[in-house]
Amino acid sequence: MSDTKKEEISFEEAMNELENVVEQLEQGDVPLDEAISMFQKGMELSKQCHDKLEQVEKKMDRILHPDGEIEEVQLVEDEG
Repeated sequence: MSDTKKEEISFEEAMNELENVVEQLEQGDVPLDEAISMFQKGMELSKQCHDKLEQVEKKMDRILHPDGEIEEVQLVEDEG
C-alpha cells in the first residue's frame, strides 16, 4: 500500500465497521496477528469517528451570517 489514507466514509459507516471489529475481537477466536491488525483498524476507525464528531460540534457552535462572518453562539434558556 503506497498511501494509507482511506477514502472518506460517513460517520455511520465508520461506526458500523468499528462495531464489527469489536464484535469479532470479543469472540476471542481470532489469531493473534489478525487481532493486532483488527485492533489497529479499530483505533483508526475510532479516530475517524472522533474527528467527525469534533467537526460537527464546531459547526453547531457557529452560525454563518449572510455577510460571511462566523459568530460563536451560546444557547441560553429563557428565565420566564
